[in-house]
Amino acid sequence: MIDIAHHPCFNDKSRHTCARVHLPVARACNIQCNFCNRRYDCLNESRPGVSSAILSPRQALAYLQKVFAGRNDISVAGIAGPGDPFANPDETMETLRLVRKCYPDLLLCVATNGLNLLPYIEELSSLRVSHVSITINAVDPAIGENIYAWARDGITIYRGKEAAEVLLRRQMEAIAELKKHGIIVKVNSIIIPGVNTGHISEIAKEIAAAGADIMNPIPLYPVRGSVFENHSRPSEHMVGMCREKASECISIMTHCTRCRADAVGLLGEKFDSQDSSLLQSCASMPVIPGDDRPYIACASREGVLINMHLGQAEKFYVFAAEGKKYTLKAVRKAPEPGCGEKRWQALAEVLKDCRAVLVEAAGQAPREILNSRGIKVVALPGLITLALDAFFIGNYSDTQECCEKEHKGAKVKRHAGCECTGAGQGCG
Repeated sequence: MIDIAHHPCFNDKSRHTCARVHLPVARACNIQCNFCNRRYDCLNESRPGVSSAILSPRQALAYLQKVFAGRNDISVAGIAGPGDPFANPDETMETLRLVRKCYPDLLLCVATNGLNLLPYIEELSSLRVSHVSITINAVDPAIGENIYAWARDGITIYRGKEAAEVLLRRQMEAIAELKKHGIIVKVNSIIIPGVNTGHISEIAKEIAAAGADIMNPIPLYPVRGSVFENHSRPSEHMVGMCREKASECISIMTHCTRCRADAVGLLGEKFDSQDSSLLQSCASMPVIPGDDRPYIACASREGVLINMHLGQAEKFYVFAAEGKKYTLKAVRKAPEPGCGEKRWQALAEVLKDCRAVLVEAAGQAPREILNSRGIKVVALPGLITLALDAFFIGNYSDTQECCEKEHKGAKVKRHAGCECTGAGQGCG
């Protein structure tokens, strides 16, 4: 029997005893917010949009099983990125189906921008997803156009005020439909000084009228590499005033810890190297754990460096791990360019005995097609031997200096395989 009172984000009384785990299966995003940069992951950060690894749905289930083996306080599993769950609907919905089948009494939730949520609400309800969070930062498109750079709906890209209008319409439609299905709705709103601070109460009024249950006004966290990287943070007084005015319309959450997309544990519990290692070890599994494909393919010009974009690679060097050494087993020609989806299906056939392909970079479409055939696409540019080491031990990170002022010059881990829609320069 699911006890909805045990969700720590929606119930302040539960947060000290009930823990959550986020399953980072949603790589892509369908909007670009001016406060967001998803490219790099730093273990010293706690903010949405960062994750130490991306999991396939079956890897996510294996990871969840390992988390449960080590803890007995997990009450909820959620999907919150690092992109948007419904920019990655196949991965999101398959993960929820797998988790619900194995854990019939576990709380399930998702956090989304709401742009592509509406088509999936009926199945979310059938899977007994009890809580959905939607981030709404403006209910006036004239304000929203200063927050969102663009929104992508299928193959159509909207910019400026039009992007804000389309996003807002979809968000409000989604709230109404979620409530028709009895799903609890929380709205997250980023408090951005000089942009929407006087507008938070208006958001509260509109979402309350639409049926939302609770609002979470969150102070801006300026992130390096984002448009708002040098924007001032709201003062505690400003945050308090925004929350006080919003509370006249709707219940307010005040204990948010701005969770990572791979957060695990109690709210506020630090995501540490042990958590990251467990996550990365699961990410290094075959896309379908138990799959015994023996080889790893590398996109390379000369067989020494991973230095080719997946779409530009003319050949793939195929390696096997034999003890602590890697043996080159074959060099395979890539399918001819063109033909769209057929090319990637053909490549999946060429690499059908490979559990992964390591590349300099790759687009979303081939990632999805190869992933559906059990071949994980991982961006790990550099020496092939080092990349193979990283892949086989599950560590997709390299060591970089990050936020020297904040972290006192410490060397920290950043994620090297996550893609970004912006031009990120490090953690925020």
